[in-house]
Amino acid sequence: MSAVTDTVRVAAPSNPLSQSVRDSLVVAKRNLIRMSRIPEMVIFGLIQPIMFVVLFSYVFGGSINVPGAGLSASGYREFLMAGIFAQTVTFATAGAGAGIADDMHKGLIDRFRSLPMARGAVLTGRTLADLVQTALTLIVLAVVAVLVGWRTHENFGKVLAGFGLLLLLGYAFSWIGALIGLSVRTPEAATSGGLIWLFPLTFISNAFVPAENMPTFLQTIANWNPFSATVQACRELFGNLPAGYPVPDAWPMQHPVLASFLWSLLILAVFRTLAVRKYRSATA
Repeated sequence: MSAVTDTVRVAAPSNPLSQSVRDSLVVAKRNLIRMSRIPEMVIFGLIQPIMFVVLFSYVFGGSINVPGAGLSASGYREFLMAGIFAQTVTFATAGAGAGIADDMHKGLIDRFRSLPMARGAVLTGRTLADLVQTALTLIVLAVVAVLVGWRTHENFGKVLAGFGLLLLLGYAFSWIGALIGLSVRTPEAATSGGLIWLFPLTFISNAFVPAENMPTFLQTIANWNPFSATVQACRELFGNLPAGYPVPDAWPMQHPVLASFLWSLLILAVFRTLAVRKYRSATA
């Protein structure tokens, strides 16, 4: 008995943080392998944002007046793309919620619970896998955007920083999806719950039209919307703000890069805490 006990003690990791990181990466690898074996998950996830790029570029391009660019189709295309990118990373929330709800429904979470692993690793691994999928989607979407005429006008470092803010926002929102997935009974409910609140969030923003065209009370909401902060930050970092474009007086619009970073960190901190707590109570 002593020898068995000594063996277990040696095998057990001495650092809980390293165990949590290791377990999270194992779960992330499991989810990535699962995604690779179901390629339609990735393909269907690409079709919608590509459709948005093409439809918005050619249907609304030349019809919406963007201050500083007028009715120029190319000007609207550059104004639009940051909004499409941000919408794409936030809409991944529904997939994250549905995936976790599916694992709960099939009893996989209970099997994870029976293993000697960090409790938060299941959710962290899932959200990391979703982050990888989101990054791949952004790469494909950027290529499509270039093909339809989108261009950046800043140095490579700023462009990378813009995509970094997009991925940070997407990762933060994936924890909202995790909380939704743990709070509902079926993957279908998680998908609906993950999308229903995203539409007002993305459309009451500066993503597709200038906020100054909205009623005053909606302008205030749009200017303080974390989604709008990321869109505005990306336009600045990509060099896609038209010359003479009027920047609203709201603090997030005056300092969009910092505002986007702080909003994403706040969302991540709050919803990761709530999701892990919900996970522990759901599997208790």
